[in-house]
Amino acid sequence: MPYLVVCPVTQVDSVGAKYAPSHMLTVMSEKSDVPRPTSVKPQNHKTLIFNDISAARDGLVVPASNHVKTILDFAKQWDRQAPLMIHCFAGVSRSTASAYIIANAMGDKRCPIDLAKELRLRSPTATPNARMIALADVLLDKNGELVSAIRDIGRGAYCYEGAPFVFPLRETDAHIF
Repeated sequence: MPYLVVCPVTQVDSVGAKYAPSHMLTVMSEKSDVPRPTSVKPQNHKTLIFNDISAARDGLVVPASNHVKTILDFAKQWDRQAPLMIHCFAGVSRSTASAYIIANAMGDKRCPIDLAKELRLRSPTATPNARMIALADVLLDKNGELVSAIRDIGRGAYCYEGAPFVFPLRETDAHIF
């Protein structure tokens, strides 16, 4: 059963040990030595460096179309035999946006609002990066549906870091987790 596991950087070791992902997506503001679970081969670990911002700011890297395209391309390489782990610094914005984007591209064709509601159910703190969502909306030709769905679930609860969570890609698997 294909599913995503989302967590903050502080939980990569414990989440990796618990779920044994085959692939890992790291989305951070700067290069860092993030521990890679032993279940993830080096070629199955993708790192993207950009800031958690939604508009250009001096000295910071704003999420761009090429970042979202890289996320989608990386997810397409995932064989779905084991989980895909996604993390950012806090497990709240860039990682939840990445998970939502992947679910809309590779999931069981649930509508964007149903996937957004599933995301909120799984993570009360999820606040997906608005720029990433808008870029994915264009790349996936969703005509504003992704942006609207994320806006409809609203900002997540305030926190320092989000709790790890599982995001199933098929509705039929949702009851398992």
